[in-house]
Amino acid sequence: MDTMSEKQWKRWEAVQRVEGGQMTSVMAAQTVGLSKRQFRRIRKAVRQRGRVALMHGNKGRAPAHKLAEEVRQRIIALRRKVYSGFNDRHFTEKLAEVESVAVSRATVQRVLRAAGIGAARPRRPPRHRRRRDRKPQAGIMILWDGSPHDWLEGRGPRLCLVGAVDDATSELLPGAHFLEQESTAAYLRALRDLVRRKGVPWSAYMDRHSALKRNDAHWTLEEELRGKQDPTHVERALRTLGIEIIYANSPQAKGRVERGWGTHQDRLVSELRLAKARTAIEANRVLERYRPEHNRRFGVGPSQAAPAWRPLRHGVDLDRVCSFFYEAVVLNDNTVRLSSVVIDIPPGPGKRGYAHAKVEVRQLLDGSWRVYYQDQLIASKQPTELGELRARKRRKRSAADRAFGRAISSFKNPQPRPARSERKLLRRSRSLPSSYQTFAFGL
Repeated sequence: MDTMSEKQWKRWEAVQRVEGGQMTSVMAAQTVGLSKRQFRRIRKAVRQRGRVALMHGNKGRAPAHKLAEEVRQRIIALRRKVYSGFNDRHFTEKLAEVESVAVSRATVQRVLRAAGIGAARPRRPPRHRRRRDRKPQAGIMILWDGSPHDWLEGRGPRLCLVGAVDDATSELLPGAHFLEQESTAAYLRALRDLVRRKGVPWSAYMDRHSALKRNDAHWTLEEELRGKQDPTHVERALRTLGIEIIYANSPQAKGRVERGWGTHQDRLVSELRLAKARTAIEANRVLERYRPEHNRRFGVGPSQAAPAWRPLRHGVDLDRVCSFFYEAVVLNDNTVRLSSVVIDIPPGPGKRGYAHAKVEVRQLLDGSWRVYYQDQLIASKQPTELGELRARKRRKRSAADRAFGRAISSFKNPQPRPARSERKLLRRSRSLPSSYQTFAFGL
């Protein structure tokens, strides 16, 4: 009888007190919250069957909708083999969509825990954080970042997922892609594809990665004279498109995109495992299928339905904007040289040459080169390298060189240069005897 509940024990005690004359039936019915008629029925049943009469008739019986044993074993087998590593919710979705097994997440969780299969991602206790309100419209602010992770779980190289999410909706935006590591080319490619497919956002919230912000202490002479460093290639592209740049001071400040990476490192990794992806190309194919489904399940509606994406201005060459920018001077043989790259410049209008002209050199994301003079395309060159693009090294001055320059400029009273007449007199005195020089000139 230890399986009786407190409520049943209370009723049993009330019946015993009435039978012993310690309490009236009316008082006992009021105490246990029953009507007089119902209490009389319980009292009669206890006289006939004892304590069992107080227990529910279905106690100990299997429910009619109990999960069949073969279905239970199938769920366990699928989770251990085909869907190994999937979280409970994701696994439940796959059971319904792929395996035609319609069960609730709670049922799946109960079956897996009973079989000794723990959660894929143990939950940590929540921490107190101050919430930042979302932007009211999609397209007002994007948050972008890179997530290096073992996405292929050893089946291929370690990859980095670079992408952006919308602050208003938390949707993973077009342009997200896998590559070997977080780089300038990755952010430029993500920006180009995003603008082509969605439009131009108003602002971009990002960390201080070296591809996004200059963090080095090397200044060229032109930068020192100007008083500020040249922007990174990504900064230049954002400013050209009129996108406000907002830098985060901590990883927690861009929590929405960081939490998104956590979700992708769970669900997307499982999808990549299911598709047996081994390369970045195969991973990107899976990502294109995964992104719409992820946005449907985890996206939220903005407070204002009208999107705020801006159209790209007419006449703007997006390939030129989202590319590597360099400045160079045309040599006497009408060529431009950047490291080992040599670009021949053909004759201009009227067979004019461009020697000593300052030009703009662009390397596009397909590896090809373009040369612009006064905003006019004057030369191009096919791709010169294979693999992931890298920014050319900047011209640098050492820290010691810059420190020496600051020390020289800090002298408040430098020695004035002698006048011309004094310099002439000093030169004549060198031919005189030393004793006369000391007497006449104090040398």
